[in-house]
Amino acid sequence: MNIAVITGASSGLGKEYVKAVYNKYSNLDEILIIARREDRLIEIAKGISEKIVPVSMDITSNDFTQNFENLLKEKNANIRVLINNAGFGKLGNFYDISVADNRDMITLNCTAFTVLERIALEYMNDNAKIINICSIASFAPNSRMAVYSSTKAYVMSFSRALREELKPRKINVLAVCPGPMDTEFLSVANIKKGTSKTFDTLPRVSPKTVAEKSLVASEKNRAVYTNRLFYKFYRFVAKILPANLVVRFCGA
Repeated sequence: MNIAVITGASSGLGKEYVKAVYNKYSNLDEILIIARREDRLIEIAKGISEKIVPVSMDITSNDFTQNFENLLKEKNANIRVLINNAGFGKLGNFYDISVADNRDMITLNCTAFTVLERIALEYMNDNAKIINICSIASFAPNSRMAVYSSTKAYVMSFSRALREELKPRKINVLAVCPGPMDTEFLSVANIKKGTSKTFDTLPRVSPKTVAEKSLVASEKNRAVYTNRLFYKFYRFVAKILPANLVVRFCGA
């Protein structure tokens, strides 16, 4: 069975990926949409197609690995598209963010992300596509988002290395690096007007545009996709300037 797998699919960018994947890949038998909030997933599926299959799972739970493997085996899955989107961040100085929140960011954004990708690769054949949701925060360390930006730096490094490893299998790995989006990410991160001058002034990007254009970039076997000229320029500047200088201007 040819399938797509989308994590963090209950809202925001994940929800836009559900619609974009459905519209772009007519040859898929099913699109598995994974998140904790089953009611949201069911609502999304009803509004699109019977091909959309809600899967209520917490990818950080101890039983996720076995449950996910069992699901893929039952479906005799051939994953053609994997979109590893689940993640969250918190705004604040490292010491002011709770131990639990700092731990959970690493668990979801790095550990669970990596485990899921490893399992999925066992069910992928040549010419499949992996899309890992990274962030402009991966371009340089961000004060007041120290852990979040570090987890996204991990996603970037991992994606580039895995892409090189998978070239013999013709499986492309794309790191998608959007700027701020008006989604639930902001409220979960405790980002609202007045809490961050950076977020108050940065231009927003469209989740719909990011989803649709990154799928195109994936088909072109690109390594990184960044939306909007402003953020592409930032990515370039972060590469060429000394790290100690860049980090002074990259605080949230």
